[in-house]
Amino acid sequence: MYDDFSDPSGATISKFEQMLKSDSIQFFDAQEFETIVQHYLDFGQNNMAKRALKLGLEQHPNNIELLLLKSELFIFESKLPKAEALLDLIDHLTPQNEEVFLQRANIFSKRKEHHKAITMLNRALLLTEDPLDVWSLLGMEYLLVENFEAASKYFKLCLKESPLDYQSLYNILYCYEQLENIDEAIAVLNEVLEEHPYCEVAWHQLGKIYTQTERYQEALSAYDFALISDDTFTGAYVEKGKLLEQLGRINEAIENYEIAMQTSDPGGYAYHRIGSCHLQLGNKQLGVSFLKKSIHLEPHFEKSWMALIDFYLKEAHPEKALYHCKKGLQANEDSVQLWKKNGEIHFALTQYSEADYAFENTIALGNYELDSWTQWIDSLLHLREWNKALKIGLQAREFYPETAAIAIRVAGCYHTLGKKDESQYFTRAFRKDESLLAQMAPFFPNLVVKS
Repeated sequence: MYDDFSDPSGATISKFEQMLKSDSIQFFDAQEFETIVQHYLDFGQNNMAKRALKLGLEQHPNNIELLLLKSELFIFESKLPKAEALLDLIDHLTPQNEEVFLQRANIFSKRKEHHKAITMLNRALLLTEDPLDVWSLLGMEYLLVENFEAASKYFKLCLKESPLDYQSLYNILYCYEQLENIDEAIAVLNEVLEEHPYCEVAWHQLGKIYTQTERYQEALSAYDFALISDDTFTGAYVEKGKLLEQLGRINEAIENYEIAMQTSDPGGYAYHRIGSCHLQLGNKQLGVSFLKKSIHLEPHFEKSWMALIDFYLKEAHPEKALYHCKKGLQANEDSVQLWKKNGEIHFALTQYSEADYAFENTIALGNYELDSWTQWIDSLLHLREWNKALKIGLQAREFYPETAAIAIRVAGCYHTLGKKDESQYFTRAFRKDESLLAQMAPFFPNLVVKS
């Protein structure tokens, strides 16, 4: 129960809830009902909002604000035809109502009719006394139709009105990124910083742009200014750490990652980066320890599993690599990279049945890289499963119709299965590639290529 009587709206909510408990009917004016409904909507209590709205419209049947709240609820519940019918009624009662155009825009947007939504928002813009929200909505609609020029124009208006509107700032930077207009992005950030020199978000974004454009010293300075503005800004420590790592200043990078861990709950990413840094420094035991901490905190953090697997492969411990690969797949069963790595390790260990299963999953999850197909086919060739190898080879040909590495495997399978004519059909792709013929000779020793 809401009982904050120091807040007038709180007293209204409490009075309404007491009325419901006593199963009595009391009078509230329309504005009070609007406050009650909006309160429940803000807290996601839609059923309570509906009860209040029903009672409110019984006492004030033609109140426009309550009718608008009802149509808003219809839209939220995706009951769009009901919302439209109600908006038609409201439009009849109060023509040229800004909120009607905004809600119609919302309906069109939900239906992915974004150009119609833009038309409605432009009509709302002519009526509103406070255009900021409408500009933001227009920017989002133009983003959805990938008109980045128009979107950036409206987000820039938002930013001019409210320089610390970070959502608009991020959106306009995204627009300029898509337009590959780095200079405009830098100019916008500098405009924000001229007005708010201690805006840590702007410094942080400026640092990221300088990093992308390889202006590394300027990037480091920007991150430093972000941290002067807010010495608990985790993102700036992480980005600075990544850049220092890239520049080979590994110990400094570790320092920044460690501070980042102190400024917020340590996530798997920070442990991952510290672990990778220690491996680069040759601190193998320490590096592995941090990578294991990373996956202990976040079992779904695929990069740490891959880093551990690659470390053990580099150290010539394929069994340990395979163990961690299997553990990683228990936590990330849909990981394409882990399935592919699993297949590669099994293949290297001559465990071809397991490799067959792993590559089948790799392809099923959408990895269509050439080496995934060829290793899958080769696993089947080792198992002498010629028919299945041929079937997979023909599937691979759909992705790589002119690739000799696939053609020779298909030809070899046809030849081994006694289908000589089909075999010769595929020899064009590799006729002059003697190294490829030599490579496949253990599988297809009797494969003859006619000139």
